[in-house]
Amino acid sequence: MHYTYILKSKITDKYYIGSTDNPERRLILHNEGYSISTKAYIPWKLVYFETFDTKTEALRREKQLKKMKSKKYIEWLIKNHSGGRPD
Repeated sequence: MHYTYILKSKITDKYYIGSTDNPERRLILHNEGYSISTKAYIPWKLVYFETFDTKTEALRREKQLKKMKSKKYIEWLIKNHSGGRPD
């Protein structure tokens, strides 16, 4: 399984979108400062994820969400579909 995930910084109002095969491990790495793009906004919490059968699908969804650049849409996803992919 592969996942597209959204993190939210606990100290700012920033979101981060990524993909991985292990969201729990990836969250730990973000919070330990291993990602340059998220290091300044530690600590993070996992607020949303979608599950995919393939890495390609997860990467495609990650790119789609990042391309939208819509904080409103991200917040709508989290509010209405937390913990799973919307149908």
